[in-house]
Amino acid sequence: MAEKPLQGQVALVAGATRGAGRAIAVELARAGAFVYATGRSSRAHGRSEIDRPETIEETGERMAAAGGEGVALRVDHLEAEEVSALVTRIEAERGQLDILINDIFGGDRYAQFGTRLWEHDLAGGLRMLEMGVHTHLITAAKALPLLLQGAGGLLVEMTDGTHEVNVAYREGVGFYYDLVKANVERILIGLTAELRDTSVTAVAVTPGWLRSEGMLDHFGVTEEHWRDARVDGFGISETPTYVGRGIAALAADPELPRHAGQVLTARQLADVYGVTDVDGSRPDCWGYLAAGSPVEVADYR
Repeated sequence: MAEKPLQGQVALVAGATRGAGRAIAVELARAGAFVYATGRSSRAHGRSEIDRPETIEETGERMAAAGGEGVALRVDHLEAEEVSALVTRIEAERGQLDILINDIFGGDRYAQFGTRLWEHDLAGGLRMLEMGVHTHLITAAKALPLLLQGAGGLLVEMTDGTHEVNVAYREGVGFYYDLVKANVERILIGLTAELRDTSVTAVAVTPGWLRSEGMLDHFGVTEEHWRDARVDGFGISETPTYVGRGIAALAADPELPRHAGQVLTARQLADVYGVTDVDGSRPDCWGYLAAGSPVEVADYR
């Protein structure tokens, strides 16, 4: 692979303040793309309702530290006018858009695991749909006209779970969380059909058990000491960089259309493109879960 395989390309990573979105922005920038990274939490404007300390400006600094170019911007992807202004800016400044990553969510703060529809807080559930579905629709609708102007483009819908997991009701996560993730794959199905005769390839990508900033805080560990979290199955977890590397390799694939309409896992991307997590492993969270128990975590890394 060339040192900068995405040199000359322009990417928009929507939802890049933390977690997978931040890592994807960094890895696309490292691979040579000019990256517009967006999020709501900002040093200048304060925290979003997610109330986490990470800011979109930090993502921009990490892209620069990786030797990449780009800009980090506060954008609310529920506000169509803000997204329109963002796309107008990208076209004015760069003249093109080649990669769109739809990674906006943050609705897990409203998740109520183990609750049924009539037991779930209605306002919180509907807010999850706005944050995890409406944002994706607004961003795709506003950005696709520019993405379609190029000779080839990639649209990635970030989700949680494989097709096999999301095709059935996911027990225990609460009605609305399940509905959000099922909707993301349905967005992929619709976009794949509508983009069939165009230059843009749409796929969905799911990380495994992600060691995001929030997850590490939840278990009271740091990335350096993540194995100190004595949680069943956490040994199969992965850093956000793992899926970020996979998506950067996917974006550089000259045979990208072969993946159209697929829901790809971080491990599948690792197998196809030869990437690894930061420790050299290739975690297969979804394979581990599908195997059931008892199985050894080491057999799926």
